[in-house]
Amino acid sequence: MPTDYEVPALRRAHEILRVLAAAHAPVRPQQLAEACGMPRSSLYLLLDSLAQRRWIEKVRDGYVVGLELMTLGAAYLRQDNLEPAFRHAAALFVERHNEVMQLAMLDGADAVYLAREDARRPVRLVSEIGSRLPAHACALGKALLSSLEDGELDQVLPARLAAVTERTCTDRAALLRELEEVRRTGLARDQEEVAAGLHCHAAYVGRTPQGRRIAISSSVPTDRHDAAHLQAVRTGVAQAARQIAARVVAT
Repeated sequence: MPTDYEVPALRRAHEILRVLAAAHAPVRPQQLAEACGMPRSSLYLLLDSLAQRRWIEKVRDGYVVGLELMTLGAAYLRQDNLEPAFRHAAALFVERHNEVMQLAMLDGADAVYLAREDARRPVRLVSEIGSRLPAHACALGKALLSSLEDGELDQVLPARLAAVTERTCTDRAALLRELEEVRRTGLARDQEEVAAGLHCHAAYVGRTPQGRRIAISSSVPTDRHDAAHLQAVRTGVAQAARQIAARVVAT
């Protein structure tokens, strides 16, 4: 069988789910048909099949992602014991430093957010679970990229490094120098490269038995970025990374 063969129904179902996942309100069938370029007859059959399995749910005159899909997706973290390992280390970090902790993995040129432990005070973040950021722009991504060899970096990094904010590093040579520094110190950072007013500090955890490269980070607002607190947070992130690695990293 050719390696590029795919089942059309699965591709169409995937397109439906991607549209629903990106929406903030129920999506009507007509909107789905237009977004997916799908005949309505085929669309309604797929919607009915997905709804029967609770991958999607009908809400008023539209559809949203369903409970069963969330349940299935949660198994992703359980496969590598990531969920309990992260929650344990993150809870200790938040208790000591009262700052958020985030977990992400490397997927191509992106850092994908897998979990988050919130602090006891509000912080404006862009790290919704399942969201992606260009790895070169965020501290988590830099920590993850630092684990790659030069040849691997050449394959992963895009030819043009896109800017997320005006402070994002878009110079390839400067990024490579920064990654060398991350390898030396064990810690990565971004200074308002993803969101204005936020400084992020990250550490690479390692590779899980399933081969996932994972890292953790904490994001600190500028008004709490004093030297003593910064040092405590960076030390805490490094410590939490070691704790998680001891439980999930393949030996």
